Amino acid sequence: MQGPRPVVLSGPSGAGKSTLLKKLFKDYENVFGFSVSHTTRQPRPGEVNGKDYHFVTREEMQKEIDAGEFIEHAEFSGNMYGTSKGAVQAVQAQNQICVLDIDIQGVKNIKRTELNPIYISVQPPSIEILEKRLRDRKTETEESLQKRLTAARVDLELSKEPGLFDLVIINDDLEKAYSELKEVLLEEIKKTEESRKS
Repeated sequence: MQGPRPVVLSGPSGAGKSTLLKKLFKDYENVFGFSVSHTTRQPRPGEVNGKDYHFVTREEMQKEIDAGEFIEHAEFSGNMYGTSKGAVQAVQAQNQICVLDIDIQGVKNIKRTELNPIYISVQPPSIEILEKRLRDRKTETEESLQKRLTAARVDLELSKEPGLFDLVIINDDLEKAYSELKEVLLEEIKKTEESRKS
């Protein structure tokens, strides 16, 4: 795949990945692009097909997975999620750094591909703080909240594997976390901005 090295961002729901990415996209307009994931879950209010996710049926998604069109895919809470090769190539074709927001299963799957991204894990300071952040969102039922916390514990345990991530950010201070994120991406950002000029 041509273009700048993609960035794989992983970490439990509520660790602050979205907040960090919003800042990054705002500060470096057009340098980063999101690979739009596929999912079989129903759109939430306000979500747009093709922008937030590619909302597809289980049959459609399984067919593409079987055809080798996906870099990674996983099942969570009864729904399938995945990143297609096409979604990453679409971003790279615009000479943007492709950002993939994926779970730990996905990270391990990508390790087996030729993608060669920068692997970053964003983590909460503690499970207690994570639980508070998730409760404050008021978007979860108690059952789905407990599922997310269980997944987060597994995620944090698995992410300790040596060499899995190039950088682990403990997000207890947003500005500090953001500057760590920027620092590891600076080289790719510069390359991208320079290749735009030429």
